[in-house]
Amino acid sequence: MDEDVSADSSDAETIQWRRDASTSRTVRLLWSLGVGTFFATASIIVFWRLYDLARQADAGSLIVALFAALVVTVLAVATVGDTERHLATLTGPLPVDAPSGPGLERLVDAALGTIAMLAVMGSLMAVGRVVSQRELLAVGAGPFTGLAALLVPLALVALVLASFLRSVGALDPEEGTIYLYDPDQAIDLAVIRDASTRRLGDAAIVSLEYAQPDGQYVPGPRRIVMPPEVARKVESLVETTGA
Repeated sequence: MDEDVSADSSDAETIQWRRDASTSRTVRLLWSLGVGTFFATASIIVFWRLYDLARQADAGSLIVALFAALVVTVLAVATVGDTERHLATLTGPLPVDAPSGPGLERLVDAALGTIAMLAVMGSLMAVGRVVSQRELLAVGAGPFTGLAALLVPLALVALVLASFLRSVGALDPEEGTIYLYDPDQAIDLAVIRDASTRRLGDAAIVSLEYAQPDGQYVPGPRRIVMPPEVARKVESLVETTGA
């Protein structure tokens, strides 16, 4: 059974699941890279503005050194053990509380995603600059800078997909009901005519076909993301209790 699936202690038949950045590697990676791309883009813009200003005063190398030191510090704090203690030490002189728990985990994910995308976008821009200066391609740096710019809309797609793959709910086989949270919904499997599953990474997308008694539209989600073992249980229940 996956780490995001558990049995309710008060009812051994009830299966609960939670798919978010704390339990799903796919959701965590998509969120981290999506947020990281936007932070990386903003960081590159700020860096170049500061670098251009500093270069006029012959201090461009200082900005490069400070930016590199900042990246190395963030990477070290995010990857070494006891991140919470190291972060509390760094923020001690500041009038802010150091994050902890899930908030700290999301902060670390965002930091690592930002550094990863800084490396990707910075490499593309550096290669484009070399190609342009040495006139290695007739189109110059266009393909490389274009690819770097394309990462921004792709980041938005990643965030949307991370939101779609996130779900929290419970399956009560005895009642034949799926309970979804955030937002709260209850789906009676008795009104489901058919359920089909499609795997996507470590998740299963369950497509539900509702019965329409007397031509009436039955409201409810048509697709639900859940762990594969829960999806198989839903399909089995629909075969025996569905409309």
